[in-house]
Amino acid sequence: MMSEAAINKVPIPSRGVDYRGKLVLAPMVRSGELPSRLLALHYGADLVWGPETVDRSMLGTTRRINPLTNTIDFVRIPSQGQKTPPPNVKESVIYRLHPEREGRKHIFQIGTSDPDRAVSAARLVAPDVAGIDVNAGCPKPFSTHDGMGAMLLKTPDKLVAILEALVKSIVPEFQIGISVKIRILETAAETEALVRRLVATGITGLTVHCRTTPMRPRERAIRGQLKMIADICREAGVACLMNGDVEDRDSATKLIEEFGVDGAMIATAAEKNSSCFRTLEQGGMAPWHEVTETYLKFAMETANKFGNTKYMLNQIIPGKQAAYKNVQSCKSYTAVCENLGLSHLLEMAKQADEAVGLDIGSSAKVQGANGNGKAKRKNEAPVIEEGVVKRPKTEEQVQENSLPEAIQPAMAVSA
Repeated sequence: MMSEAAINKVPIPSRGVDYRGKLVLAPMVRSGELPSRLLALHYGADLVWGPETVDRSMLGTTRRINPLTNTIDFVRIPSQGQKTPPPNVKESVIYRLHPEREGRKHIFQIGTSDPDRAVSAARLVAPDVAGIDVNAGCPKPFSTHDGMGAMLLKTPDKLVAILEALVKSIVPEFQIGISVKIRILETAAETEALVRRLVATGITGLTVHCRTTPMRPRERAIRGQLKMIADICREAGVACLMNGDVEDRDSATKLIEEFGVDGAMIATAAEKNSSCFRTLEQGGMAPWHEVTETYLKFAMETANKFGNTKYMLNQIIPGKQAAYKNVQSCKSYTAVCENLGLSHLLEMAKQADEAVGLDIGSSAKVQGANGNGKAKRKNEAPVIEEGVVKRPKTEEQVQENSLPEAIQPAMAVSA
């Protein structure tokens, strides 16, 4: 193995981070919001990617300090598809981050298909993050429909232009690095040609998801091209992260050594239990109830939308546990804490319910546990959520951090 001093490296900007030696949280729709990122950092993640955020959604936002949560919120009045926004529409939180608890470890992933829009959107968030990553790997329609995500793999000239524009404009102005996340192509020759072009753009990091675009998470990752990609990145001085079926820190260490990559990214395993970022010596996998309580604290502290919190709890709590079904029926943080026996968190839960506009109270416990009562929302106005604004759907979908119904993903995806 080459010594650290002998490795050629693209210079890391003064406010940027080197991806080498890092085990990081993948960008995931719904599963990559602020409390999930804080949970990953709590259990030892070295860096955290935010969920893919489309450039158009960031344009026109206003940066605000939220005194309630001590977060930085990027907000705007939603147009709801109209030239003039309807009256009395509340601001939508497009993106939320915590500068003190994650700022220097937070990589903002942008969904884009246009160099100018990418630069304009990146400029808004660049002062508050440690890097900008371009999504060129998400295969879902909500990302590919406008030429973004994995569609960029079919338009390499456009992808190169986007990266070059970001490197030219963002790096000198904000002193953070630019990176890209891709998937492998059908043949090693195609992947090699693409990677060689990408590492020549001035990026500091490249993450490769070891699946082709048509492949889904249930299909095993293909690592036959990984060493070749790692070698190309090393020659160019660009850090290379691997993604796909990385289960925990101990297995990641072995994979990094086997394939010669610089680090690894965890998606699905972290969604279910973020203590996967610990080594066995550090305690290994924590029990689900510990992870659940820790996540709940972060969610309530940051006033996370309840629908998103509920979605994540359904990922963390094993399906065979009675708590899984009980939480599915809950309509508030208070009800969740009551059902899980977390009485010491009830005061925090009530404050969180008030912060996110829920006023269901403890009666939801009885209704949820019995599956009978139908707690109704007081306000049927469009739901304000991080990233998008959606009109009310079912009670299970309300306030969930997801995309518009027409292009809503069926599950959380690593971009």
